[in-house]
Amino acid sequence: MVDVGKALARRETAIPGLVIFDLPVHGDNRGWFKENWQREKMLAAGLEDFGPVQNNISFNDAVGTTRGIHAEPWDKFVSVATGRIFGAWVDLREGPTFGAVVTAELDASTAIFVPRGVGNSYQTLEPNTAYVYLVNDHWSPSATYSFLNLADETAAIAWPIPLADVEISPKDLAHPRLADVTPIPRRKTLVLGANGQLGRALRQRFADAAWAEFATRDDLDLTSDELASARRWRDYDTIINAAAYTAVDKAETPEGRVAAWEANATAVAALARIATANGITLVHVSSDYVFDGTKQNAYTETDPFAPLGVYGQSKAAGDAIVATVPRHYVIRTSWVIGDGNNFVRTMASLAGRGIDPAVVDDQVGRLTFTDTIADAIAHLLETGATYGTYNVTNGGDAASWFDIAREVFRLTGNDPERVRPVSTAEYFADATAAVAPRPANSVLDLTAIQASGFTPARVEDALVRYLGSF
Repeated sequence: MVDVGKALARRETAIPGLVIFDLPVHGDNRGWFKENWQREKMLAAGLEDFGPVQNNISFNDAVGTTRGIHAEPWDKFVSVATGRIFGAWVDLREGPTFGAVVTAELDASTAIFVPRGVGNSYQTLEPNTAYVYLVNDHWSPSATYSFLNLADETAAIAWPIPLADVEISPKDLAHPRLADVTPIPRRKTLVLGANGQLGRALRQRFADAAWAEFATRDDLDLTSDELASARRWRDYDTIINAAAYTAVDKAETPEGRVAAWEANATAVAALARIATANGITLVHVSSDYVFDGTKQNAYTETDPFAPLGVYGQSKAAGDAIVATVPRHYVIRTSWVIGDGNNFVRTMASLAGRGIDPAVVDDQVGRLTFTDTIADAIAHLLETGATYGTYNVTNGGDAASWFDIAREVFRLTGNDPERVRPVSTAEYFADATAAVAPRPANSVLDLTAIQASGFTPARVEDALVRYLGSF
């Protein structure tokens, strides 16, 4: 008898991500009706938008028909159209809950969301039982599957009907015991631009993670027509896009303009399509150059774009594209400093060689060290922070390039008075090549990233550490 009249509700289980749902069933003397899957209501009840692509039905004639235990690299939303089952789910994913077991009875008023890598099995308790499941991927010979024997002594599932008395396929009877099961690995994270300043920091941040992959343009061409088949993308949970065209002055030339738009917009659009189609979280690194720098105080994540040059325009386009991806983080940074050629290293080198530089004093912002960006990205991913845009720079007081240069001289034991201030116009007055316009104000408001639980180190402290590293 179907349980009629329940309200839609979710019930957590001992297996992370395995969630039981009570479904409202409306009945009268003619029978009953239910919304088996209603995306808007399911999302409101806390089910992730898992993007089903296929609907399967397993019909079972007799009581006691038993199937499983199968773990696939996709999510399932399981329900019963007719009849009743005893279900058993075993966590076969890598991690601390490997081997955990949950059992429950399902009828037409109950459903369960089974996350990727959790073994699924059931035994019918009524004749003519129709077992229905939505899945968010198609079977593939290249995917990783795991199986567990229905009679495994470690799982010790208390089947209502003894396995010796029921219908089981020879294949299911031959599945391995838990000690011999190959766990389903977690979905992978792909870091693009892995040889750049930020890419190297991300390599270091995720160096011990077996699930992290790193790629350069030589490894993966984002503009290729074959990008969609270049990887089994359903095996990826996250793409971190640290690749970009950042030569702001060269972007003002005819060839640079093409290259900037190709890397910062066209390639990003390809990534956005891949991420959207495969339920991947896309992390994209942005820039203060999407603003014109005329605001009197710090820029927030919701300030409108107003880029001054080609580089900023191409980055703003990329940001707008990424914002269409259901699972996305746009990390907006300024004045990035990491392992490679950069302003701080140049000033330290000039100081040591006795050269007295002229440095602009009418552009104000905060340095952003690449380890800070890497830590912020890891924090957002690990905590499951709300998707959207986050400003990420180091904290502390804003300063001009002139102020920072003087501080580098001081911290390296040199006289800061050797640094001479000039305006941006004066600095580029004799330039013979293309020069990109710079925003005068690059200060980014850090309220949102701090509210997420991440507090960036102060620029002053990070600069001391950085200068001590070389």
